[in-house]
Amino acid sequence: MATSPDPAPDDARVRIALADDHVIVRSGLRHVLDAEPELEVVAEAGDVAAALRSVRAHKPDVLVLDLNMPGDPSLPAIPRIREEAPGTAIVVLTMQQDPAFAREALRSGALGYVLKEAADEELVQAVRMAHRGQTYLHPSLGARIAAEPPPSGPPDDLTARELEVLRLIALGHTNSEIGQQLFLSVRTVESHRAHIQQKIRRSTRAELVRYALDHGLLDGDGAARG
Repeated sequence: MATSPDPAPDDARVRIALADDHVIVRSGLRHVLDAEPELEVVAEAGDVAAALRSVRAHKPDVLVLDLNMPGDPSLPAIPRIREEAPGTAIVVLTMQQDPAFAREALRSGALGYVLKEAADEELVQAVRMAHRGQTYLHPSLGARIAAEPPPSGPPDDLTARELEVLRLIALGHTNSEIGQQLFLSVRTVESHRAHIQQKIRRSTRAELVRYALDHGLLDGDGAARG
């Protein structure tokens, strides 16, 4: 008589929180995940606010997050969840097959993007990979993204003025100095800086400098000031 595999020790299990507004869907996902000996669902949530509470309370290794839930939208919440719980990897589960949603989810900090139609086959793999810090993208979406031409124009839709402000910030100039150079008020410079930080999802000066370097905004300007 065959026996089921022994469950993994508690400290070796991947602890998972499920966030989906449909109870039946959560029940099905729990069944799929709990069937694996090293995976354990420890919390469920029906909206983004409840997902945040679950992450704070249970500190799961992985959060499986539905993109379309009532209340607060899921995509903008991903950076906030990652900031509050950097030890929790996020796997997005959705019916959205538009590559733009996949790109935005991964850029926001998710490590997995799984379509609900393939959840039974792919969710377990995506959860395991996310727990290891690896990225999982539904194969058809990955192929479509790879086939797209590289983006043109300013990075992250930054305007020409925002690029100027970002370059001067990275070079070490104060808001007052930037305003003087670009003939802007300090308040306007502060507003541009806030928009830049929101668009590129970076806040500290070190992060802004690194972003500017990565995108060639300081080419020919020399090293940034201290």
